[in-house]
Amino acid sequence: MYKTLIIDDEKAVHTVILKLGKWQELGLSEPRSAWNGSEGLSLMREIHPDIVFVDMNMPVMDGSSFLRKASDEFPRVKFIVVSGYDDFRYAKTALQANALDYLLKPLAAGELNKALAHAAELLDRDRGFPEEERETGHSYTAGELPEAIKEYLDEKYAEEVTLDSLSERFYFTKEYLSRLFKKEFGCGIYEYVLQVRMNRAKQLLEDPSVQIQQIAEQLGYNDSNYFSKAFRTYTGISPSDYRAEKTPDKEDR
Repeated sequence: MYKTLIIDDEKAVHTVILKLGKWQELGLSEPRSAWNGSEGLSLMREIHPDIVFVDMNMPVMDGSSFLRKASDEFPRVKFIVVSGYDDFRYAKTALQANALDYLLKPLAAGELNKALAHAAELLDRDRGFPEEERETGHSYTAGELPEAIKEYLDEKYAEEVTLDSLSERFYFTKEYLSRLFKKEFGCGIYEYVLQVRMNRAKQLLEDPSVQIQQIAEQLGYNDSNYFSKAFRTYTGISPSDYRAEKTPDKEDR
């Protein structure tokens, strides 16, 4: 998970950012806190955050001074400025320090999470493998990647597919793969695998010659009881009852 940091002298701002941020959904850790630029710079050297929120008007070391120092020392960090002032001088300083965004207080959830999602996406790109090192020899675009993952899952649904294994295969971070897949198909990767398994189970259950234990094994379940429980949770009916409904005149083996 990417690490985040809030640098602001107002406790209320820390509380609002913590409350409004979709940390887990975006693959981010909940933020650490610092109360001025000097303290923030020291904490950055300790924890090496990936995303930093910084206020422009702070005691000891203000946001402008902090950004000049921190952006030189930590060029890969994504800085998001939060300010109570719609002041061009502050905005210009932020731009000069390559700040990713400039958010005005009071913060709105939509703008905050949009900035966080953008920062996370850029971090994913920064940490991606070079194209020439891709095992598949194919450089996926953001549009191609979700479909490539879907095709892989459609083929490998009976195997133990994890986010870590997908990350190794496609050479993108698991957080980025998860976000991209959910954005494209409206469901998570594990949720999609379950959907494919259950749809395949329904097809197999309509053939009375295939035992339920065999179906479970074909779908990647070593325990038929676990499969039955998963099927009932997904469909609201047990595999044997589903088979009885679909094949009422045939004996269930």
